[in-house]
Amino acid sequence: MKKTLLFFVSLFALLFTGCKQLDRLLTFEIKSSDNIKVPASSLVNVPLIAPVPVAVKSQETFQNNNTNANLVKDVSLTRLTLTITDPATENFNFLKRITIFIGTSQSDKVPLAALDNVPAGISSIELQPAGSKLDKYIKAEQYTLYTEVELRSSVARELTLRADSRFKVTADPL
Repeated sequence: MKKTLLFFVSLFALLFTGCKQLDRLLTFEIKSSDNIKVPASSLVNVPLIAPVPVAVKSQETFQNNNTNANLVKDVSLTRLTLTITDPATENFNFLKRITIFIGTSQSDKVPLAALDNVPAGISSIELQPAGSKLDKYIKAEQYTLYTEVELRSSVARELTLRADSRFKVTADPL
């Protein structure tokens, strides 16, 4: 009886650790860097950030990781950082709250990342991933980033932000 129980416990442990190792082998990252323009605005309550179309280059990344879009089973955002690149002396003092959505059209957008209470005096912020399932957006030829913001003050001049994102991708072995 003890040998049978030990066999099943050992078999379960082997299968469990084997699956985790297999998932690690089939997991990789897709990195993206995109620019977002923030126009100058004297109105605090009317933020005008246009949707940002992003060409997806994931097919090449899939091939480099010995998989294809049909085998991708799980995509999630692990990091999204916004950095003011122009003018370099500017900071996020004007921004109170930001939410970025991802979608292939206006009707299918989902939250990507957000940050409430943006700290003042800094030129780079890291947003909190929303945890949305992002498979179909990374598999698409193009997706669009939509931005909702709440401002603390007006934006004195046009700003250029760089959005650096990192997606965790897991593929099926077959």
